[in-house]
Amino acid sequence: MGEYHNTQLGKETQYQNQYDPTLLFPIERASARSGEVPKAFEFFGNDAWTAYELSWLNLSGKPVVAVARFKFPCNSKYVIESKSFKLYLNSLIQSKFASKFDVIDRLASDLSRCCGEAITIDIYDLKEYEEAFKIREPDGTCIDSIDVEVTQYEPSKSLIEFDSTIQISELLYSHLLKTNCPVTNQPDWASVYIDYSGPKISMDSLLRYIISYRLHQDFHEVCVEKIFYDLYTVVNPSKLTVFAKYTRRGGLDISPCRSTELEPELRKMRQVRQ
Repeated sequence: MGEYHNTQLGKETQYQNQYDPTLLFPIERASARSGEVPKAFEFFGNDAWTAYELSWLNLSGKPVVAVARFKFPCNSKYVIESKSFKLYLNSLIQSKFASKFDVIDRLASDLSRCCGEAITIDIYDLKEYEEAFKIREPDGTCIDSIDVEVTQYEPSKSLIEFDSTIQISELLYSHLLKTNCPVTNQPDWASVYIDYSGPKISMDSLLRYIISYRLHQDFHEVCVEKIFYDLYTVVNPSKLTVFAKYTRRGGLDISPCRSTELEPELRKMRQVRQ
């Protein structure tokens, strides 16, 4: 487990029911990144987390349940280790708050302090979340039905092919992205969306490239940054956004987004696996 031996990943843990912000464990982004993406390479984006098991008490002691969405800027000095995030959220279950806005203030203060940048938080009751995030796919092309032969299961940008004679704007996506936690080696399943303008990317080659992550070990954020970097440096598109929606684990999921655009347009949506 190397430098992550001080985290709670892969360890048996006691769940606390008293508020404790010291449970949060920051990991420096620079150390988490694989080194395959140069430090000077610039992009925009955020890491959007969804917490499906958020709960606290109202002032009468009655439990409230909700879904929370957090956005961490991709240039924050630290990311929050996922298991510590879960333990921290669980520590709120016996805390009393007058309203969800008081919960937001508490969460924003603790999490912003931990990651080193201001974050944004939205909290939804279950009906609000159901209405705001419908199960649907975007207006784009799913490439998973393409019949390809795959022999490589470690990523290489040499797999990516494109046609420079055709300029296009399109959204391609696949549900076949699988990566692995570098600490526990647990599988991480995701759908990845690639929205770009520029030379036409070969769908066959893109599918092989996405599948090639199947045995790769890295954090969610780093995998998305590598996909973004490889596509950008090989294809040289005028616009590019890479957005991955990972399935939840322990009541939390993460959806990293990296883009050439300061504010990439991402529709509110969720999938069957979320």
